[in-house]
Amino acid sequence: MSPTTDAASTEVEAAETEAATKNLVFVAAERLFALHGFQNVSVRDITAAAGVNLASVNYHFGSKDALLFDIFKRRTAELNRERAKMLHEANDRHDGNPPLREVLAALLTPPLRWLAPDHERRISLQFVIRARSEGTDEIRNVLKTDVSHLRRFSDALLRARPDLSPEDVYWRLHFTLGMLHNNRFAEFDRLNVLSEGQTSEADVVGLLERMLDFAEAGFNA
Repeated sequence: MSPTTDAASTEVEAAETEAATKNLVFVAAERLFALHGFQNVSVRDITAAAGVNLASVNYHFGSKDALLFDIFKRRTAELNRERAKMLHEANDRHDGNPPLREVLAALLTPPLRWLAPDHERRISLQFVIRARSEGTDEIRNVLKTDVSHLRRFSDALLRARPDLSPEDVYWRLHFTLGMLHNNRFAEFDRLNVLSEGQTSEADVVGLLERMLDFAEAGFNA
């Protein structure tokens, strides 16, 4: 093997090692933040859980806040891609004008799927839920101003309910999102106590149907 080939091979191995280390940090941070909150997790906690050097967070992400934002961006983008795919499929089935329930299903189904106890993204959903209430200024600014992922749904809802004023459609979408965002794990625990064990978020299919019934009734009121 020539020296040039050796050097190229070494560079590839180094790049693969860096990518693996970055992913270890990402996964460890996501889990710790989701379970314990942003303020209760230190850089040392993250690198210890990842089994990497203490400098890895700053080297790969720049700072703890930048790491938080990177996780937030990646997971919300993934979630919104699933939503957009479902809405696109509904548009294809109905020549660009899907019925109300299918629009709402495209909005609500992906996060409810992630909620399932055996879903690989359950911890990611818990992270996103925490980010909405505990996130950095940068995360809060995105939550306030980035509506690009919602625009396709508001447009679809306006087409599905042309008899409603745009103002009513926007408000009802807002209330639907409020219902979705209130599905925090602590809220489920409280509901379970209130219902004396009659409710469980583990029944994801049943929960989704109840949410769709509630949201659809709100738009049809």
